[in-house]
Order: sequence, then structure tokens, then C-alpha cells
Amino acid sequence: MGFGIFLIGCNLFSTVSPTLPPQLTATVNRFPTLPPTSTSLPPIALTPRVTPTTLTTQPPNNPTTQPPTPTVISNQLSVTGHIVFTCFIDGFDNICLMDGDGKNSKRLTQTKATDFYPSLSPDGGTIAFSSRRTGNFEIYLMNADGSNPRAITRGLGSCFAPNFSPDGKKIVFVVADEKSVQHIYVMGADGGSPVKISDAGSNVDPTFSPDGKFIAFGSDRDGTPSLYVMDADGKSVRRITQNRVVGGRNDWSPDGKRITFYAGVPYTRNIFVINADGSGLQQLTNESDNRGPTWSPDGKWIAFNSFRDQNNEIYIIHPDGTGLTRLTNDPRPDWQPKWGR
Repeated sequence: MGFGIFLIGCNLFSTVSPTLPPQLTATVNRFPTLPPTSTSLPPIALTPRVTPTTLTTQPPNNPTTQPPTPTVISNQLSVTGHIVFTCFIDGFDNICLMDGDGKNSKRLTQTKATDFYPSLSPDGGTIAFSSRRTGNFEIYLMNADGSNPRAITRGLGSCFAPNFSPDGKKIVFVVADEKSVQHIYVMGADGGSPVKISDAGSNVDPTFSPDGKFIAFGSDRDGTPSLYVMDADGKSVRRITQNRVVGGRNDWSPDGKRITFYAGVPYTRNIFVINADGSGLQQLTNESDNRGPTWSPDGKWIAFNSFRDQNNEIYIIHPDGTGLTRLTNDPRPDWQPKWGR
């Protein structure tokens, strides 16, 4: 998500249209308020606050190396897993699924309403996503083939950005209240016993670490949208990034040692990798607008969406910034990729 500049999962910053990527239509104001539409991102306006939190002591983040100039290569490659993503079809955001190498892409949802923020369960059999098909944004589950969609939240507020715990028993997600302040909740994978675990600011795009002990997320709690990590129960919040505007969507490396995220101002956002303790920042991209990174199950690739060909498409790149490869080549925008098995 993101901050309006912090507006959406992949995607802190704006609205989706058939011709522009979901956040390039946002104003450059820090936290614009966007009215919801059938093809818009959630109405998230973050009000910067200065609230004391538990932070790590570290110098400002600066990339340790300049990113290499990537080259788009052949699509004949060996990539594991599947990627679920948001695809803009027939005037609405839908959920699509493809192999990790971009083949066998298929549309899973057909409703005339916004379906987005998809995430695969650890076993690859279930997809969680946010949908507005009943008028309010709720968290839904469906089988990986698109069958048996069912809502698992109701009455909490506008719900976005679901992410499964590594054991598949819990889902962490975001609830925007009546003032558009976003809070992080954890519930059972069946929707049972939702509990709010964030205590300050507006918070977006939470993701469980591979061992389930920590949650990474974006927050404006200290004024500037930044990347944070907290214990899985919401305690011991520490700030990971310094001095850069961070988008929400993030993901952990399979070994739990690094986190990928995106940062920057609209039109020039880039993909970064950082150690989980806030050290070793590395910039992977250096062209166009890039958002929503997600790590492959084998740790060899990072998928993200980019506007570099003047249409939102999904690309993959190695964690060292080499091997840039485009996976989708559609007239429609494809965005918010999430890798799974």
C-alpha cells in the first residue's frame, strides 16, 4: 500500500487508470486525500505526526554502491514459484496469476469492482486480497484457481494489504478508520479474532518475516514515511530507513536477513534492498518509476512493477541489480506483484 504518497500496497501514492500507473496520477503533495472510485487506491491521507518510538541508533541510509545499468534480457529463464498480481481489465482492477517466468498468465476475478493487494498463502493454494465488491473494502480469500471467493472481514473499516504468516495460520493487514488513519491488525487465517497491533501514525503494507517473529511495514509516525520493523505482537518498533520517502510495499528475503522496498518521489521511485538492521542499503533500479518489490521463494530474484515502457508492467531483477527482465507486456497496467510458491 502506501502513503498517498503513502497510498497503496505497492503503492503508496495515487490512483489507477487504464493509461497511467496506479500512483502517477497522484499529486506531489505529501499526503493528498483521494476520494475512492471503482478504480482508485484506498482513500488514505496520512497526517504526519511526531510520536516517540523505539528506534535503532544508526547513521542516515545511503546506498553503498551505485546501481548497475540493467539490460532487459531474453524471457527464456528458469524462475521458481508463481506471481499473483493486480491487472487492470475492463475498467476495474482484477487479480491475475502467472508463473514466475511470466508464462501462463490468467485472470482470476471477474467482478465489476476493485480487487487488489493479492498475496499467496505459504502453500500456494490460497490467495488473500482486498475487494470492494460489496461497497466496502474487505479482505477476501479464494482458491488459487479463482474459485470459492469469500469475505473474512466485516465492520472493521476499510481493509487492505493482507499478508500470510509463514505457517499460514495468521494474516496481517491494514484497516483504515473513519479518519483515514491506517492501523495494522493481525487475525486468524479464517478471519477470526482480529487484533490491532500498531499504536502510532498511519501504517501500511505489513509483511511477516520468514520466521514469523517480525513484521516490516511503512509508517509516517515520525513525520517522513519510512520503513519500520516490529515484533509480531506490535512491540519493539524500530525504524529501518532514514532520510528518504519510503513507499509501503515491501518484502523479506527468504533467509530473513534483508528487506526490499521502494522509495522516492512520484515519477522517480526506485527499488532498494537493505539489511534488516538498517545497514547495507543498495539501490537496484535507476530509471523511470518502480514500485512494489517482492522476493522470489529461492531468493534469486525480486519482482516489481515499473513504468519504464510507458505502461505499468512487471519486471524481475537480481538482488544485486543485474539481470533486469520484463515479464508482462500487456496494453493494460499490471502491478502489485506478490511472489509465492
